[in-house]
Amino acid sequence: MLTGGVSQVEGAAGGGLVPWAVVSGYDTGGQWGGNVHATRVRTGEFNLDTYGVAVGVNDRLELTLARQIFDTRAAGAALGLGANFKFEQNIVGAKLKIMGDTVLDADTWMPQVAVGIQYKQNQQGDVVRAVGARSDSGTDFYVAATKLFLAQSVLVNGTVRMTKANQFGLLGFGGPNGNSYKPQAELSAAYLFRKDLAAGAEFRTKPNNLAFAREQSAKDIFVAWAPNKYLSLTAAYVDLGDIATVRNQHGWYLSGQAGF
Repeated sequence: MLTGGVSQVEGAAGGGLVPWAVVSGYDTGGQWGGNVHATRVRTGEFNLDTYGVAVGVNDRLELTLARQIFDTRAAGAALGLGANFKFEQNIVGAKLKIMGDTVLDADTWMPQVAVGIQYKQNQQGDVVRAVGARSDSGTDFYVAATKLFLAQSVLVNGTVRMTKANQFGLLGFGGPNGNSYKPQAELSAAYLFRKDLAAGAEFRTKPNNLAFAREQSAKDIFVAWAPNKYLSLTAAYVDLGDIATVRNQHGWYLSGQAGF
């Protein structure tokens, strides 16, 4: 039930924080699949909402479109932006499977490998440049390898991302501490209790480009449930570290996905 993963916070198929090498939907050769999704992350001071659509083609190509809305809530006033100020970002993504098959190669050491791209356009360009970002748009490139050990009911994934993004791009791209692409590590591991239920953890490093606020790694512990092939629900505890001088932002993550 979970062979296509769930919807990652930037719209790709994978875990909640990390894109995997899997392709959205249940399509195989000569077929199309896809889904729509909505996600809410709520920490002590902020909300992040993501919603979007993904299409899988021939179990090889994935195309995604997502929109993120980052609500500063009451913290916006303390940051000089005004209470409930919102950063908004559009993300267009594509992923191509280049080798392996997560399910069919489960009895070998061959992982499924995919390359991906995510173009991000922040809608608050004047604000992100005012806090030190060099640009309000940027493109992330990544390579993901996903391996399912079916006999052990374990899935592991490793992703390397080249990015300039500050807080996933919500605070722009580049800054006084750096404006070049930097490799970031993104890791996931999950245990499959049943074909419809999995639990695991993720870890994702991020650049530290802005001078006014340090940026830390993100991590989560999640449970994903797919009652049928057309619906999945994910709940998680997420720790995003410090965000825009506001310390220790952790809370809950809830995501729903419907598709075919």
